[in-house]
Amino acid sequence: MRFTKMQGAGNDYVYVDCFDEQIDDPAALAREISDRHFGVGGDGLILVMPSESADVRMRMFNSDGSEGEMCGNGIRCVAKYTWDHGRSKANPLRVETMSGIKTLDLVLGEDGNVSGATVDMGEPVLDPLEIPVNIPQKRIVDLPIRTSKQAFLMTCVSMGNPHLVIFVDDVAGVPLEEVGPELETNALFPERINVHFAQVHSGGEVTVRTWERGTGFTLACGTGASAVCVAGVLAGKTDRKITAHLCGGDLELEWRQADGHVYMTGPAAEVFTGEWNR
Repeated sequence: MRFTKMQGAGNDYVYVDCFDEQIDDPAALAREISDRHFGVGGDGLILVMPSESADVRMRMFNSDGSEGEMCGNGIRCVAKYTWDHGRSKANPLRVETMSGIKTLDLVLGEDGNVSGATVDMGEPVLDPLEIPVNIPQKRIVDLPIRTSKQAFLMTCVSMGNPHLVIFVDDVAGVPLEEVGPELETNALFPERINVHFAQVHSGGEVTVRTWERGTGFTLACGTGASAVCVAGVLAGKTDRKITAHLCGGDLELEWRQADGHVYMTGPAAEVFTGEWNR
């Protein structure tokens, strides 16, 4: 089986071209191939597939084998793969995901290949029942949540997948490996949740650390950065347009008033290709 390793802001996945390859058990493959010691290594597996409703279809699996609805960094790499490998030369490019069809404006480098993209991430979902969160109220903005050792104020947003955003004074001081798993699996979140701690430097600049549902610590999360942008506005902490500093690089986010959509701009890079023989 041929594969391509790609990364967007350090959020790395193994990509398989299912125009040519057939994967019978993608969940099992994701668990095996994502292993950083005994596999290729990555935050998960992404399948690039034909689509009947868009230019290409994307399926994304976390490293634990669970399927995710959407991946903001992964979808930019899907767009790069699709363009660079000649599966489609549409620009804008439409990608089918489990959370709907997403439109990407591709940024081309001097070599004619894609170096990055702006993704229309769609409108954020704020209704707790749709995120989903087991709290019966209109929105969840700065509500208390406890772990075994401390309490935080949370804001919850769905960007096609569920996100919990907590603003702190010092993001580097958060024991992410300790509190991340507790928050991810809290009974309030029936489908688990992605956890993001954000430190606000100014109205237009934040630093974010992420504990990703089904994967753990990741260098970046595109849907999560989008959720942080929305949460910052809802909580009165940031502007609608921000730069998010992630462990793997920067993303530009804007929650536009004109259409209510979040737009994310960031890089996409191919790392290497290979063959999986197991």
